[in-house]
Amino acid sequence: MDFGPSTPPEELHARVRKLQQHLQEKQLQGALILQKADLFYFSGTIQQAHLFIPAEGEAVLMVRKDIERARAESALSQVVSLSSPKQIPEILGRHGIDRPARLGMELDVLPANLYFNFIRLFENAEITDISTAIRMIRAVKSDYEIDKIRTAARFSDRLAACVPDLLKEGIPEVELAGRIEAEARKMGHQGIVRMRLWGAELFYGHVMAGSAAAVPSYLSSPTGGAGVNAYVAQGAGMRPVGRNEPVLVDMVFAFEGYNSDHARIYSIGELPADLTAAHQVMRDIQEAVKKAALPGTAAGDLYELALNMAEDKGLGDCFMGTGAQRIRFVGHGIGLELDEFPFLARGQKLALEPGMIIALEPKVIFPEKGVVGIENTHVVTQNGLEQLGEYPEEITVI
Repeated sequence: MDFGPSTPPEELHARVRKLQQHLQEKQLQGALILQKADLFYFSGTIQQAHLFIPAEGEAVLMVRKDIERARAESALSQVVSLSSPKQIPEILGRHGIDRPARLGMELDVLPANLYFNFIRLFENAEITDISTAIRMIRAVKSDYEIDKIRTAARFSDRLAACVPDLLKEGIPEVELAGRIEAEARKMGHQGIVRMRLWGAELFYGHVMAGSAAAVPSYLSSPTGGAGVNAYVAQGAGMRPVGRNEPVLVDMVFAFEGYNSDHARIYSIGELPADLTAAHQVMRDIQEAVKKAALPGTAAGDLYELALNMAEDKGLGDCFMGTGAQRIRFVGHGIGLELDEFPFLARGQKLALEPGMIIALEPKVIFPEKGVVGIENTHVVTQNGLEQLGEYPEEITVI
């Protein structure tokens, strides 16, 4: 099979230069990148590799497996073979790079054993965390990345349009989820949804109905779900879909690395009036946040705006979950990973910038009844949030 560069060379080199600027400002001699999403972002490949980006000069991608595929997929000019991490200082030396006295690494995700290995490998070097800098660079998307996410959002709309033909009374949640997932795969969904938070994982998304959608779980998400067993403990379970209950289809469409997060509510027959009214409140919150999310706005202020609106309508106790453990955010950054900066969460001071991508997801969870609400992926612009999802937002009644 023929492989070509996954990321245009000018795009890739611009990303590397941004990180090099940070390294120079912090007086670091280089960064060693290992985590898959970061590796892809800066090299264009996730082959088993170590990427060294010096503060000045060309990056060196050292690959254990598969070297030929990495050379085809990456637009970097220096892609070399690596048998063992112990060779890294020697390889860097051959490329005119001295042992760094101060080295940046992704300490938010690097396993402790690997960290100690690199402490020994780069003896006397100070290893410092550059994960926040990397995440900030990645938070503001280029035109190239925004175009990728626009495409993923179009697929999200197409996938949402498939649901009415798949949703039948009595179908188990997990079967409905499987049928929706099959449609996504036929459209080119990559199958893997990457998350950065330790221990966080997601399989396509959440497809759940009625009271099962209100079952809490461990994931940092307003919805949990029973899942098919305690080892998974989230998402679709074996419960059959009934009439006159909300069916949440909250799916991530992952296309060519980039994600669109998208949720719509369906029902077989009309929903009770209180659920329909609450759904409209969530749509109103989305519209208010979209207008208020101007460049320079603190991310946490948008959460407070959403929460205040929910409380004004008597929905504060079930907004983004129930009880003391409900989630204290209303949206999150999204890109190569599902959980990127910024987080529209309580206390977050990060200011919005044009080009940030935000999945905005106001939802209410009614125990014993289910979930209503909305989610769309947006681009931060000078005028607020530009919504990418276009599928109708009212409850789709079948």
